Amino acid sequence: MTTSTVRDTGHTEGVRGGPGRWLALSVLVLAVLLVAVDATVLGLATPFLSEDLEPTGTQLLWIGDVYSFVIAGLLVSMGSLGDRIGRKKLLLIGATAFGAVSVLNAYATSPEMMIVARALLGVAGATLMPSTLALIRNLFHDARERSLAIGIWGAMASAGAAVGPVVGGFLLEHFWWGSVFLINLPVMAVLVIVGIKLIPESKNPNQGPWDLPSVLLSLVGMIGIVYAIKELASKGPSLDAGLAALLGVGALTWFVRRQLTLPTPLLDMRLFRHRGFSGAVLADLLTILGLSGLVFFLSQFFQLVQGRQPLEAGLAELPAAVGAVTAGLIAGLVARRFSVRSVVAGGLAAVGLSLAALTTIDQHTGYPVLGAALLVVGAGAGFAFTVTADVILSSVPKEQAGSASAVSETAYELGAALGIAVLGSIVTGVYRGFATPAGVPSEVASAAHESLGGAAEASHALAPETATALMSAAQEAFVDGLRIAAGVGAVVLLATAVAAWFLLKGQKLEDGVEH
Repeated sequence: MTTSTVRDTGHTEGVRGGPGRWLALSVLVLAVLLVAVDATVLGLATPFLSEDLEPTGTQLLWIGDVYSFVIAGLLVSMGSLGDRIGRKKLLLIGATAFGAVSVLNAYATSPEMMIVARALLGVAGATLMPSTLALIRNLFHDARERSLAIGIWGAMASAGAAVGPVVGGFLLEHFWWGSVFLINLPVMAVLVIVGIKLIPESKNPNQGPWDLPSVLLSLVGMIGIVYAIKELASKGPSLDAGLAALLGVGALTWFVRRQLTLPTPLLDMRLFRHRGFSGAVLADLLTILGLSGLVFFLSQFFQLVQGRQPLEAGLAELPAAVGAVTAGLIAGLVARRFSVRSVVAGGLAAVGLSLAALTTIDQHTGYPVLGAALLVVGAGAGFAFTVTADVILSSVPKEQAGSASAVSETAYELGAALGIAVLGSIVTGVYRGFATPAGVPSEVASAAHESLGGAAEASHALAPETATALMSAAQEAFVDGLRIAAGVGAVVLLATAVAAWFLLKGQKLEDGVEH
C-alpha cells in the first residue's frame, strides 16, 4: 500500500513546486467554464429553438432539464471512476466526448433528437466537473492556495454562466441557434491538447473495482426522484409520479445499503458523518434550487416580455457574474477573517432578500432594479458556493477527492434540475391559466398556452390588434408566474441561510501545508 501511495503523489510533485500547478489550473477551469456556458446558453436560444423544432411545453422543459438530470445521475459514479482510473484520463476522455456530442446538439432536427443529444452531453459533462475539482485538491496542498484555486474555479463557473448569454446572444444575432453549441469545439480542443502536457495524473492508490450495480442504482435513483418531483410539480399527484418516486427512493436506499457493505464503495457514506460536509452539501443543493429556475426564466423575461435583443438580454444578466466572480476570489480570505458560517449564511440570506425584491417586478420594471438584484444574487451565491466547496474538499482525505467533489457537484446539478422542475412548473402552471382574448382561434390559443415563445410565434398569424391583446395577456401571466417563483425561491434561500448558520457552527477553513 505504501508504494502505491508514493506512486500516486509522485505524479503531482513536479507540478506542485513551480508555476506548473497554476498553468494546470488554467486548463482545468476551461472545462468548468464550458460546462457552465452550456447550461445557460440554452435559456437564451429557447425562443429560436421553439420556433424551429416546435417542441411542446413538456418537451421544452425536458430539453432544459435532461442535461442536469443525467449529470446529477452520473456524477457520483464518474467521480468514483476518476478516483480509480485516473482523473486526468477521465477528464480528457470526457472533453473529447463533450466536443463530439456538441455537434449532435447543434444539428438536431426534432425535439426528440434534441432531448437525446442533451442527455448525451450530460454524460460527457458528468466526467468533467468532479475531475476538475478533485485535481485541484491534489494539485494544491497549501490550504490558502487551495482556497484561492477553488475561488478561481468557482469564479470561472459563475463567469461561464454569465458569458454564456453574452456569447450566445452575439451568435444568435448573427448565426442560427445551433451555433451556440459549436463554440464548445475549439475550447475542448485546447483543453485536450494543453491538458495532455500540463495536467498531472492522480488517482486513489487504494482503488477497488468500479461497482456497476452501484452505478445503475445511483442513476435510477436520482433520475426517478427528479422525474417524480417534475411530474408532481407540473401535473399534480399522478400514478406516474408515485411510481417514479417509489422507484427512485427504493434504488437510492439500496444504493446506500450496498455502499455500507462494499470494501471499496463507490461513495463512502461515512463522509456524511462530518457535520460540516453534510451542511455544505445541503446548502449547495437548496441554494441552486432557489436560483436556477429563476435564472432559466429571466432570459425569457428580458427577451419576450421586455423585448430586448438576445445580445442585450445576455448583457443584462452580467451583474450576476460580476458579483459571483468578485465574491468567489475573496471568499476564502473573508471566511478566515470572520467565520465559515457567517459568510455562507450571510451570502444565502443576501440571495434570498434579492429574490424577495424580485416579487415586485412587472413588465415595465426598470433595469437598475433588476441589475442591482442580480449583482447581489451573484455576490451572495459566490461567497456561499466557494466556501462550501472548500469545506467539502478539505473535510475528506485527498484520495477521496473525486467522490467528495462528485457529491458537491451532484448537489449542485440535482438542485438545478429540481429548481427548473419545481419553479419552472410554477411559472408554467400560472402561465397556462391566462384568459384567451376574444377573436383568437382555438388552435392559436392552444399553441399560445404551451409557452411564451409559442405565444410569440402564434401571434404572427393574427390581426395586429388581436396579436397585441394575446401577447399582452400572455406576458402578464408569465410575469405573475415569475413573481410567485421568485417568492418561493426567496423562502427556500432564507430557510437555507438559517440551517447553514446552525450546521456550519465551529467549521473552519484549513491553514498551512499538508505533508
